[in-house]
Amino acid sequence: MTAPNQVHLNPNRPLKVHPEVAAALREGRPVVGLESTIITHGMPHPENLDTAIAVEKEVRQGGAVPATVAVIDGVPLVGLELGELALLASSTRDAVVKVSRRDLAVAVARGLTGGTTVSATMAIAAMAGIRVFATGGIGGVHRGATETFDISADLAELGRTNVAVICAGAKAILDLPLTLEYLETLGVPVIGYQTSEFPAFYTRSSGLLVDYRAETPDEIADIMRAKWDLGLEGGLVVANPVPASAELDPKTVEEAVQHALNHAAVEGVRGADLTPFLLARLSDITGGASLQTNIALIRNNARLGAAVARAWCSL
Repeated sequence: MTAPNQVHLNPNRPLKVHPEVAAALREGRPVVGLESTIITHGMPHPENLDTAIAVEKEVRQGGAVPATVAVIDGVPLVGLELGELALLASSTRDAVVKVSRRDLAVAVARGLTGGTTVSATMAIAAMAGIRVFATGGIGGVHRGATETFDISADLAELGRTNVAVICAGAKAILDLPLTLEYLETLGVPVIGYQTSEFPAFYTRSSGLLVDYRAETPDEIADIMRAKWDLGLEGGLVVANPVPASAELDPKTVEEAVQHALNHAAVEGVRGADLTPFLLARLSDITGGASLQTNIALIRNNARLGAAVARAWCSL
């Protein structure tokens, strides 16, 4: 008899699942999906590699198996070796692409190498049978979207794919009220972990309320099971505030964001290049403080991701 959380991988899908990850999925042990655009586009070298290694270590120390997702030479990988992490971390922006759901088929067909965004990581994780995914912050509705219609594919993916996403809210460069409105339209519940406020990535609060609050990983797992047992397709956002010791001053963050947005407008940066550009500018403007906060919140989310994955498997 197959245990409820065991997964039979579909051999017809062009995925390469790491043997450790595949074994954990077959045996119903906890697995946490991790994205790779943090490595390829979100941080400079060598901080990107150090962070990728540290995040996987957090997941292991939490009793789960890490499954970093990426596309290498056209093959979607679920779980990476150290050499593959190092390859992604050391490659130039010209050598690796940013792979969203839209780009997956092209990346596979053309044999490209790239880091997967939240949307692509969710899609691949779901194909492999992974239900819990930890990241830094989700994408969302960009500021000025009423004119540009710039809305991250992450939101649509959350509306269709059965994966719980552990994050520190949406990235602070975004329009957070509109992002929450869009998630509501898509029927995606936003669960605050030990908070009633939606975190604003670099800061613990935004002044915006979450839909529901959960105090324990078990509560989150119960909501996941109830949602999917009801046949309600789509994921859920688990909003986990950045540790208080690492959060930045809200006024400093907003001033830096405005400065970065103005710079992007002058440079004509838009589309898929906008978020990496803004994150890099924020790090420059804050003297690296935003990068350190980014690292702290990602590690914090990995710890919670492991706890939620354990709770999910214990069901």
